[in-house]
Amino acid sequence: MNTVAKATKLELLNFSSVPTRTFWITSLAFFMCFFAWFGIVPFMPQVVKDLGLSPEQKWNSIILAVSGTIFARLAIGKLCDKYGPRLCYTWLLVLGSIPVILLGFVQTPMQFMVCRLFVGFIGASFVITQFHTSIMYAPNIVGTANATSAGWGNLGGGANRLGMPLIAAGVVAFGVSETSAWRYSMIVAGIICFLMGIVYFFFTKDTLNGNYKELKASGQMPKAKKDEASFMEAVKDYRVWLLFVIYGACFGMELTVYGTMDDYLQNTFQLERITAGNLVASFALMNIFARTLGGFFGDKFGNKKGLRGRVLFMSAILVVEGIMLSTFATTSQFIFGFIFLIGFSLSVQMAEGATFAVVPFINKKAIGSISGIVGAGGNAGAFFAAMLLKSKAAAAEKAAIVASEGLGTEALELAQNTAAGAAVSSGYFVIGLFVIFTGIAALAIRFSTEEETVINTEDLKTKIA
Repeated sequence: MNTVAKATKLELLNFSSVPTRTFWITSLAFFMCFFAWFGIVPFMPQVVKDLGLSPEQKWNSIILAVSGTIFARLAIGKLCDKYGPRLCYTWLLVLGSIPVILLGFVQTPMQFMVCRLFVGFIGASFVITQFHTSIMYAPNIVGTANATSAGWGNLGGGANRLGMPLIAAGVVAFGVSETSAWRYSMIVAGIICFLMGIVYFFFTKDTLNGNYKELKASGQMPKAKKDEASFMEAVKDYRVWLLFVIYGACFGMELTVYGTMDDYLQNTFQLERITAGNLVASFALMNIFARTLGGFFGDKFGNKKGLRGRVLFMSAILVVEGIMLSTFATTSQFIFGFIFLIGFSLSVQMAEGATFAVVPFINKKAIGSISGIVGAGGNAGAFFAAMLLKSKAAAAEKAAIVASEGLGTEALELAQNTAAGAAVSSGYFVIGLFVIFTGIAALAIRFSTEEETVINTEDLKTKIA
């Protein structure tokens, strides 16, 4: 059987090409997963009111939504190596749609938090998307392909701020009460995820040469024991775990900062809630181009300076990200804060793209497992960062309540907001320093001469083909 060469260009309109069709379908599936994962966020004020969530329960629900994804991403990478991205994505979308739909039926805070935990599992979609594009595109363009598919998929996390209210308005137009609109909106989002799973099964294939089941049956792919050996090689590679931390320092920080930025902008710069929400949504929408830039420059540095060049660019952009966030945290003037927040948004998304311009070259036999481990690092970073901000904010608010006792409701609320803003600012500064340190530590990632030669040879063969 002739082996089909990987694509060397990102031809977005060439729908007769298997890599192009795969790119669009996997990006759209990723978009819908993120749309549903964070779909409840625009409705949180109503949810808090309907279910009687305490501030502690609200924070815990946010942390649970991120935590569930850690374990899902660790598992899904290995499953991709074993069963292929087509079946993994199909089952993730079909099964993941269930807790999304169930969110529309919750009646208690506990039910809500359990559903948010399991909804977080669909965040593992990122791993499958990166895996599927990695095996479709050649070394010279794989970073750009990975970054673009991930960036456009990540748009779902920002688009839901606009899309979910539109869905809610639509169901209200059909006679649903406004207080129940958020429930029907989540049901609609879940149904769309389910249908996307059916599309993935029928309109994609695992590789350019066929599906895993067929390839293993014909002896063109390794059996389970070799799969297990490749997984263990990945687990033992220090570079994989360093990338785990690195992705936590970019994607994890983006998740946490954007998840807390609405309140921070209101408390620190006295912005209106709608204005703050629109600003945060606009930063998320930068994924249209920012993450692609990270992958593009990762490829450019890789083409000029080899695998070491990819690492150098990733390290540099991480340091820039840390500087932007730490500087933003010390700014009290909105105009300067806005400038540094734009810088952070641009650099953090470029760092994510740059990271997955390195990942496909660590171990070709275990791309799925490595993508899963590194992807889980993003959510682990978000978990620890959220815990840091929660502990700082909770302690500051309690102290403010004690100090403002007897001054009236308005004075108490002002004191709480001011204390929370200052605490989160301190947390952002610490997180920024951590990112800078991680950027420097990234330089420890090394590739052997043999690994460089293998990639150069593969690249040359692809170009000739």
